[in-house]
Amino acid sequence: MTETLRVATLNLWGQRGDWAARRRVLAAGFARLNADLVAFQEAIVTNGTDQVREILGDDYHVVHQREREGDGQGVSIASRYPVHGRWEVDLAAVTPRAAKSAVTTLVTQVDAPWPFGPLLFANHFPNWQLAFERERELQAVAAARSLEAASAGRQRHVIVVGDLDADPEAASIRFWTGRQSLDELSVCYRDAWASAHPGEPGGTYVSENPLLTDWDWPFRRIDYILARCGEHGGPTLAVSSCERIFDRPADGVWASDHFGLTAELTVP
Repeated sequence: MTETLRVATLNLWGQRGDWAARRRVLAAGFARLNADLVAFQEAIVTNGTDQVREILGDDYHVVHQREREGDGQGVSIASRYPVHGRWEVDLAAVTPRAAKSAVTTLVTQVDAPWPFGPLLFANHFPNWQLAFERERELQAVAAARSLEAASAGRQRHVIVVGDLDADPEAASIRFWTGRQSLDELSVCYRDAWASAHPGEPGGTYVSENPLLTDWDWPFRRIDYILARCGEHGGPTLAVSSCERIFDRPADGVWASDHFGLTAELTVP
């Protein structure tokens, strides 16, 4: 029996900056973290390159987004446990301008041990542009509809993570956390950071990080771990802890322009 499920998410920032130095920091950090489920955004995968494998090695089952950016950038999922199903939600179809980016929700069915699995683990990566909150709203609805359809009539846990490119006040995040409906749909997922650190800022895209090139970006807490709620008692997975990762340099090296998140989840 597994008592705790450790989840992590990080925007890798592709191969920008000093990738060789960043790779060493990331590989050492993830080895210490020893997460069960990991989601990466802006990960490069080409015929000769797989950033996920470079960081994690061969101890994970890895699933990649199929339609990626021209340089191979996209999202990926790594799981300690076998993956017995996968699909993607087409987020590029919500508006014509959304189609200019390789946005997606990558969903995996993970055969985690009892009492966690099988569960759904989704890496949600909507449009990043500041003025695209309308697209992020539509994309959140599309992803949530797909997950609701896959969960109908089934008792299983659903975890959504990723770089959602919006702060908790945005409509797209308020939708995910049950604070408003969109397009005649409402859902409720528990925000792991808010559960573990009520009232604390928890920024993941912040000016203290010297790799951040956007001098006055208005959205600061934009990376999330979300656990789907049941009818009673909150999320079906309790948040034991949630912390930022790679939020300080290692030997002078910053791992990414984002800080990541990790959470430990248990069955209440």
